[in-house]
Amino acid sequence: MSSQPMLAVRVCEVRHPAIDVLSLVLAPLDGGPLPACTAGAHIDVALPNGMLRQYSLCRSGPALAQYEIAILHDRTGRGGSACAHRDIRPGDTLQISPPRNLFPLLPEGRPVLFAGGIGITPILAMAEALQAEGRDFELHYCSRSPERAAYLDVLTRAAYAPQLRLYHDSTPEAGRLDAEGVLRQAGDEAHLYVCGPAGFIGHVCDAARRARWSEARVHFEHFSAPTRPAGTTGGFELILARRGVRVPVGPAESAAQALLAHGVDVNVSCEQGICGACLLPVLDGVPDHRDVFLSVAERDANRCFTPCCSRALSPTLTIDL
Repeated sequence: MSSQPMLAVRVCEVRHPAIDVLSLVLAPLDGGPLPACTAGAHIDVALPNGMLRQYSLCRSGPALAQYEIAILHDRTGRGGSACAHRDIRPGDTLQISPPRNLFPLLPEGRPVLFAGGIGITPILAMAEALQAEGRDFELHYCSRSPERAAYLDVLTRAAYAPQLRLYHDSTPEAGRLDAEGVLRQAGDEAHLYVCGPAGFIGHVCDAARRARWSEARVHFEHFSAPTRPAGTTGGFELILARRGVRVPVGPAESAAQALLAHGVDVNVSCEQGICGACLLPVLDGVPDHRDVFLSVAERDANRCFTPCCSRALSPTLTIDL
């Protein structure tokens, strides 16, 4: 569970901006402003079934009267989205965390925004912020069909609509996304921001590499961790350097679960290696990185790992705890 202090909010509106997409408008119970947030930020939401899930904010600003999030009903997921669609109603009270931003807009460069499906939520906040700042940008939005494209009406009515390009699988005759072509034309000072399903993010990032973009200009955020093959490591042992304690981690449990079972507090949030909330420093040993939070350079350095999903390639892993 996240160690951040939680805020109580009321669900003041429930909308359906696309097929299988639920939008929740949240307001503070005391009527005051909500914490400030920047475009790309997300909040943790404690769902009625006890699960904690992360959702990007569709709006940003210094002081907001409301937050808005959108939740895709993932029928192959672990139950969080199904619970939200089934059990949340107007008037309900939810507990949320203050916003965190792991996907911020940088002040330099011309942003090139890519959204796939529900990945439009942080990208929408970015587009609104860029428009308010008077910055030039372009937005490419891919979906299965217009009916499944969340916030399509908002986007097409926005002042930045001329900078919007839409691509729908159901109407290929209208044009398909040529990500590599777009990125080759974007210029050396442009920055890429992409969000959506793992396959979509991978496709766009691969296009950026083929177009010879540096990793420093490529920014992305996952909504869920990519499907990974079955684990290649069995059990291993965590050595807690400051405590002088050894904690065995079985083949069927995560390092975070083993630590919690031994009374060691771990800040667990997404449990998929997406948010980085549980990140722990590594002093010795070789982690088996299975997260999508760390950069390639950070993984290669082996100075930290995410105990919610990552394991060890060495028999022991010494951590600074």
